[in-house]
Amino acid sequence: MNHEVYYIPTNFTDAGRVLGLFELRNLVEAVVLTLPVLYLCIVYLPFSLTPKIITTLSVIVPLGGFGLIGISDDSLTRWLSCWWRWRRARRRLLFRGEVKK
Repeated sequence: MNHEVYYIPTNFTDAGRVLGLFELRNLVEAVVLTLPVLYLCIVYLPFSLTPKIITTLSVIVPLGGFGLIGISDDSLTRWLSCWWRWRRARRRLLFRGEVKK
């Protein structure tokens, strides 16, 4: 009897990921989040170059990290669509304070 053994490499789940950690969708969302903020900081901050760079990076890095990581291992748009569907489909329970016998 001829049994073939296939070994699964440790990085088989890295396909379709950026740097082996982040999904491509999360990367696109992070870029979409950070580019407008980057533009606004560069154009409208009334500082010289060094404080402008420091302020911009202190805003952009956490925002981009939030976009890359997402919420509960989901991308931000996927989480937002699930939340919106839950919000629309939920039911409200009302209690009037009286009990019928």
